[in-house]
Amino acid sequence: MKQLISLILLAFAVVTAPAQAEQVRYISDDLFTYMHKGPSTQFRIIGSVNAGTKVTLLETNKDTGYSRIVDARGRTGWVSSKFISRQVGLKDRVPALEKELTTVKAKLAEAVKSSDEQNAGLKNSLKLRNDQIGELEQQNTKLNDQLMSSQAEIRELRAKLDTQKDDLLMRWFTYGGMVAGVGLLLGLILPHLIPRRRKNNNGWA
Repeated sequence: MKQLISLILLAFAVVTAPAQAEQVRYISDDLFTYMHKGPSTQFRIIGSVNAGTKVTLLETNKDTGYSRIVDARGRTGWVSSKFISRQVGLKDRVPALEKELTTVKAKLAEAVKSSDEQNAGLKNSLKLRNDQIGELEQQNTKLNDQLMSSQAEIRELRAKLDTQKDDLLMRWFTYGGMVAGVGLLLGLILPHLIPRRRKNNNGWA
């Protein structure tokens, strides 16, 4: 009885094990690989599977290094385990990589263009500021020249004003001396020009 139960359990395990072990795999990037009836090259070839073909892995025989698969056409057979890969084949990966590369190139070109535009804007802004600074420096130089010229003119006018003041003082001194001299001269001359009255002998005028 126990042997019967053991046989039933073993048969159930054999039946359900492939279903539980089914996994998605890909034939690695060789031209193709042969599919055999059994888990070695001693079994007859029942067909071939092209590189990159999506297959379903049913089981693996570690002793012989072969795996049982189901291909996209529904055929079941054994292929060398070294030709089974977890990665998608190049024929599927290359277009995706090319598309991603195109996207990256477009983004890079856009970034370069944006960077060039920003650099051009910064260069223009820098040029405008340099031009403004140059104009301000020229205006500053002109104002400094005008200031120096005005200061020299002010000094010259002050010198002329001081000279005029001195001349005016000299004129006033001269006029004052002349007036004093004329007054003194008149004081000396007039007494001699005005006749004196004679006195009577009796003392009466």
